[in-house]
Amino acid sequence: MKKRAIRVGIDVGGTHTKAVAIDNETHDIIGKGSVMTSHDHEMGVAAGVIEAFKLCLTANNIDPEDVIFIAHSTTQATNALLEGDVAEVGILATGKGGIEGWLAKKQSKIADIDLGTGRIIKIHHTYLPKKAFNKDSVERAITELKNEGTSVIVASKAFGVDDFTEEQQIQSIAGKHGIPVSVASEISKLYGLTRRTRTAAINASILPKMLETATSTEQSVRKAGIKVPLMIMRGDGGVMDISEMKKRPVLTMLSGPAASVVGALMYLRASNGVYFEVGGTSTNIGVIKNGRPAVDYTVVGGHPTYINSLDVRVLGIAGGSMVRASKEGITDVGPRSAHIAGMPYSVYTDEAEIVDPQVEFFSPKKGDPADYVAIKLKNGKRITITNSCAANVLGIVTPDHYSYGNPAAARKAMEPLAKHMNMTVEQVAEAILAKSYEKIKPVIEMMAEKYKIEKDQISLVGVGGGAAALLPYTANHMGLEYNIPENAEVISSIGVALAMVRDVVERTIPTPSKQDIADIKKEAANLAIANGAVPDSIEVQIEIDSQTSRVTAIALGSTEVQTTDLLKACTEVEAKELAAKSMGSSLNNTELITKNNIFYVFASPNKKGDGKQIRIVDKKGFIKVQRGDGDACGCTVKDATEIINKMWEALAVFKSDIRLTPDLYICIGGKVLDYAGMMDLEQLQMVVDTELGLMEPDEEIVIVGARNDI
Repeated sequence: MKKRAIRVGIDVGGTHTKAVAIDNETHDIIGKGSVMTSHDHEMGVAAGVIEAFKLCLTANNIDPEDVIFIAHSTTQATNALLEGDVAEVGILATGKGGIEGWLAKKQSKIADIDLGTGRIIKIHHTYLPKKAFNKDSVERAITELKNEGTSVIVASKAFGVDDFTEEQQIQSIAGKHGIPVSVASEISKLYGLTRRTRTAAINASILPKMLETATSTEQSVRKAGIKVPLMIMRGDGGVMDISEMKKRPVLTMLSGPAASVVGALMYLRASNGVYFEVGGTSTNIGVIKNGRPAVDYTVVGGHPTYINSLDVRVLGIAGGSMVRASKEGITDVGPRSAHIAGMPYSVYTDEAEIVDPQVEFFSPKKGDPADYVAIKLKNGKRITITNSCAANVLGIVTPDHYSYGNPAAARKAMEPLAKHMNMTVEQVAEAILAKSYEKIKPVIEMMAEKYKIEKDQISLVGVGGGAAALLPYTANHMGLEYNIPENAEVISSIGVALAMVRDVVERTIPTPSKQDIADIKKEAANLAIANGAVPDSIEVQIEIDSQTSRVTAIALGSTEVQTTDLLKACTEVEAKELAAKSMGSSLNNTELITKNNIFYVFASPNKKGDGKQIRIVDKKGFIKVQRGDGDACGCTVKDATEIINKMWEALAVFKSDIRLTPDLYICIGGKVLDYAGMMDLEQLQMVVDTELGLMEPDEEIVIVGARNDI
């Protein structure tokens, strides 16, 4: 009998921790396990991770030896910062003496970090000039920092990204004393001593807690008979080995939303849109553009960092958010959830239990407003009213949705509240969802504006168990299309199970040479390999920001060679239909410009009538690029330079004294290389050459160019 190969993904949500087991060959879900998230356990959320994992395996007769991949997301880094459960940090900085040393000392001496919640990361600081830097002086400095209250060290050197020998020496010496160290130049390779030091300090503040949890989780997985490395979801949508997480736990911030968007991209042909991850406690809202989630630097308590993560907005409004009310009407919904209050939803309560329901108002946690609604039943039980209850009452949630419960029970529980406010039950339910919608709508509009997604290109993608409670109402009121995929309630766990290894290297290089580009690509690829990616599976994308001289290499690779694809290939006719719909064009006005064995490029007249819209559609039906005005051409590698030069000139836009350069995309093999934002033709050609230089002259590629406008 052929041995099965199983991938396990575990997602830690605010309410539930869910595990899924996926067949690696077919991508069929063959097992699920769900438990309540163990916030109050002495092991924290790690206890729930282990429990969900064991339940998933035992309930579905899965042999631990069949597991070839296991990964989990974690809320612990985010929660630690939100709740101020952080260690005191000591910064041991070093650099030159004199004026340069004075500046380095000043720039590395950051203030206590306000987390924006009334909590802070307490910072201590000392500085060692390079002339005075030796083993004895480092040990004295560490002792002084410990005496001030430090429990974890940041090693930060001025221009340490060029040579971080001293930072590593500090780590080695502190390690002998059992003190964890966050090495600033391992966290980020970008210049900017203050920001790099602050990022390392945030990382350091959660290091002891995360090390403890990571160790206990890894030990429990090993005891369960799993021998493959334990992977952890990153906030930018990839996974990393747990050994790497022990050095850079801050990269796990927002790994829950990252998992959900990876899952959504796997299950849906989502190209441009706004995605909702709706749980029981909170909703995460982010953007998918050109088939990729939007990534940005994380801001912690108003402080910019060098931490890459999905650009999401977290709202304290979700399927389990409780209602706040007065005689005048619904005053608010959330942020407290039924789970946090330890109360059942009325919609999931047996209707027979709801006898003589009475309205009570209460405060779920100390310091909370005392106008949250509870319904006391004749048997003494207290239940509550949530967004899910309201959506069920209005018939928005249907039996095929995970959020579906017993609408009659919710209606019965809502009647005393309606009477209290002199309204009908339907009016109460409508008011509840309208209050939630007031918070959601501006976030969607803001995110669409930030990433320049036109309204007719926005579709809403709903994932998470509570998606149906909020998404249809929002979409209908905004006049947008929406989609809730199959298995939406475990889509985050699916995303974790199917995630690829991702690593990023960023450097400040004012005028990068071809060798610089090759070196940074190699460094990113080696990091991905160290994190478990199969070398032959790795692809590295280069991004150059001319304004900041920042060069970014993003390496993606799988932990083993995938044998099948999740989605069936679409035909040229189906791809044309997708492109036409995306462009708001008829099939007759949609033209196939060029194609290769992976991609189709379609065009139709744009809305202004002075150019043509462009869509790159891959053979899985993903729209990889959509632009309002551009052109495309199929060619061989040897002709690429000539075609790029022609497009660069033909698609440039001149406004007064300003020349707007076009954006270029190149389809090579199964990937679209995105060179949008490149301001210099010579630099563009150099970066492109690092890709094309490895190919045969007669290999076919597709080049797409797009005009930019102010």
